[in-house]
Amino acid sequence: MASNNPGLLALRGFIAGALATLIFHQAAWEVLHLLDVPGLGMPAPFPMAPTHPFGVPRIASLAFWAGIYGAIFALLTRRIHTPLWLAGIALGVVAGLTSGLIVSPFRGDPIAFGGSAYGLARSMIINGFWGLGVGLILPLLGRVPRPAAGEPA
Repeated sequence: MASNNPGLLALRGFIAGALATLIFHQAAWEVLHLLDVPGLGMPAPFPMAPTHPFGVPRIASLAFWAGIYGAIFALLTRRIHTPLWLAGIALGVVAGLTSGLIVSPFRGDPIAFGGSAYGLARSMIINGFWGLGVGLILPLLGRVPRPAAGEPA
């Protein structure tokens, strides 16, 4: 059933973002972990270390914040003219850059991955796959409003 309810659309976006973390994000993380390429290696996926300040497992925190991004993405779909999978990859790039430039300094980590091209590459790979997942999962959860032909962005 089609729905133009923004709350329902945001909820589906949240679910898509969280699921994409558990499936696509962590799959990319696992590939980097298994390949163990110098500079691109990652610890094991599904990190359970507690996060600050509430002590929730890191994977739960990642899924929650990915859900927030997914909800915003879903609410913007009416303005997205490109295929959702492609827009999702762009979402992943935005999320990765936000993490490196804004979130990391708040956590006390170095800004911009400490200037590491490897850190940037890891972030773009993992978050790009996550965004691809959001773009693929969201339409599976229900109708996604899209711009009408000729409608400006």
